[in-house]
Parts: sequence; C-alpha cells; structure tokens
Amino acid sequence: MINEIKKDAQARMQKSIESLHHAFGQIRTGKAHPSILGNVMVPYYGADTPLSGVANVTVKDSRTLQVVAFERNMLAAVDKAIQSAGLNLNPTNLGELLLITMPALTEETRKGFTKQARSAAEDARVAVRNIRRDALGDLKKLVKDKEISEDEERRGTAEIDKLIKDFEAQITKATEEKEKDLMAV
Repeated sequence: MINEIKKDAQARMQKSIESLHHAFGQIRTGKAHPSILGNVMVPYYGADTPLSGVANVTVKDSRTLQVVAFERNMLAAVDKAIQSAGLNLNPTNLGELLLITMPALTEETRKGFTKQARSAAEDARVAVRNIRRDALGDLKKLVKDKEISEDEERRGTAEIDKLIKDFEAQITKATEEKEKDLMAV
C-alpha cells in the first residue's frame, strides 16, 4: 500500500515537472522555437483548432519561424490568429508561407520573462507540495484504519520526503537553465 501511494505521488509529481517544461516552452527567449506558438488557436471550419493541426511550424534560422499551412486558403486565418494571440509577433505573409522573425529581447523584457519563469516554477513547487500533503494524508489514514504501523508510516513519510526533494531539485535546475537561457544575449 505504501508503494502504491509513493508511485501515485511520483507519477503526479512527474506530471507537474512536465507541465513546468510546457510552461517554460511558452516563454520565449531570443531564439525561435515552434513551442512559442503552441497555444495559438486557429478558426478552422467553425471550430478553434491548435495551430499544429492546420499548419507546419519549423525553425528557418535561429531567429525566424516558418509556418506553412496544410491548406493554402488557411494562411490568412493562421496569420490573423498569430497576430491576435498576444505574443507580439507579426508574421510576414509570402503567399505560400508565413515568416515570423523573433524581435530582439530588451533587458526589461528579459527580466519580465524571468519573473514569469520563476512564477511557473513556484506553481510547480506548490503542486509538488500539495501532492506530498495528499500522500502523507493517505499514510495517516492507513495508520488510523490500522492497515499499517506507525513505523511503516514513518518509513513511507521518509520516502515521500526524499521524493519531494528530488523533484524540487529538478524544478530548481530547470528554472536556473531557463533563466540562463533568457538572460543570454
């Protein structure tokens, strides 16, 4: 039972780390990366569809993204969706494809993106701590129901505490890497 609680907590903590990496992918650096456009929704036959469902996004060079719509008539809708996504990006429509040049980051925007990254990291830490709280509550419930002994609970608590330290270290490392990436000129 303790192993099941630990495995469940570990799986949930891993999802928190994946969510953090996804959030970091949405924070743009000075380099072009297709994940920057990950949240762009394009109206496609009456339904909002993710950009990846209607177009292919590739990196042309270190500061330029290339967007090729699967259907040529969708290019204008893709262009409009990118402009209205609030990313401060202005695509250049070349008729068959869109080119998006990443504007250079100022020191002020870099600091703003760093704050955004730290906020996402803190959200991940809170999520991991909440998972720990849930797991420890499950252990206490097992002791209360006399399914495990107090010694087993202490061992389980120690294992979960070790788990949370590992995941918090991963969050810290990922945050430091993202900040370093953001502050690189």
